[in-house]
Amino acid sequence: LFYLFICFEWFWWDRLWLPRPVTWVDLQDSEGRVYARVSHLYIILPVAVLLLGLRAFYERLIAVPLAEALGVKDKIRKRASHNPVLEKYYNTHSKHPTQADIKGVCKKLGWSERQVERWFRRRRNQDRPGLLKKFKEASWRFAFYLCSSFGGVLALHDKPWFYDLREVWAGFPKQSLLDSQYWYYIIEMSFYGSLLFSVAADVKRKDFKEQLVHHWATLTLLSFSWCANYIRIGTLVMLVHDTSDVLLESAKMFNYAGWETTCNSIFVVFALVFMVTRLIIFPFWLIHCTWVYPLDQFEPFFGYYFFNVMLVVLLLLHVFWASVILRMVKKFIFGKVSIHCSSYKITNKAVCAF
Repeated sequence: LFYLFICFEWFWWDRLWLPRPVTWVDLQDSEGRVYARVSHLYIILPVAVLLLGLRAFYERLIAVPLAEALGVKDKIRKRASHNPVLEKYYNTHSKHPTQADIKGVCKKLGWSERQVERWFRRRRNQDRPGLLKKFKEASWRFAFYLCSSFGGVLALHDKPWFYDLREVWAGFPKQSLLDSQYWYYIIEMSFYGSLLFSVAADVKRKDFKEQLVHHWATLTLLSFSWCANYIRIGTLVMLVHDTSDVLLESAKMFNYAGWETTCNSIFVVFALVFMVTRLIIFPFWLIHCTWVYPLDQFEPFFGYYFFNVMLVVLLLLHVFWASVILRMVKKFIFGKVSIHCSSYKITNKAVCAF
């Protein structure tokens, strides 16, 4: 217990989180000023559960009728015949048996290799999510990012730091927490928390592990910015990232509906918005704001370096995904390939790690 107490005291050491000479004592609520606290984040868990419930209602009452209106239908797939031997192998050994394993199964069942291969192919198809499930998931994320973007604009449009980034650091870290900032953070963090809860039931893509890492990284970075009172810049970063996500999810929806022209057109717009928000606004405005402006008011400290390093790592991810987007757009424009939004790897949302 003594060592745990020492670690706890060290973790919350003032010099790790706050610039000199500010201490946690200076950030006690007083004179009508309210500061962000770790205890404020306890509500994230129940709100995440509420979002899961809201998602269930949304998918049933809105997403399904919308899918029908857009012509989204699940393909009728032939089911694999009931076979206890193959089913046990499929669940306990491998969904993709080797040629040697197939021959071994053939001897047990008296089937031909082609029959066994066909059974495994149909069995794998049964486990693949249908278009309707993919559409409902994309539709829910589109609705959230759309609401989040509008909410972010409403929360920030009348704030001076939305127009003058030097105002982000005015009085830092003694900046009172606003109700709009509180709910913007709580809802955003609760959303990513709900994604962690639902990740087992959601469509499992090739980047399943990366999605888990991303969700945890997002919650970690948001929590750090909350505790260190980097809230003003945090809300700006969230808004910049949510904007392009709206277009990506809408493009995926139209792709599942088979509206290829609409999907490709939205994807091109998404690519432009992505380049502007992630490669221009994010580095030249926001990172410049966190890297340069604070030095006019205080000396660098651990939180300053940690926050900026994380933003630079995020920028490197943006550059990587931008190169992927440009290659896809290039091939699309020159007619070599049609943009297929559902397979676009940016869906792992690693680029939105804040």
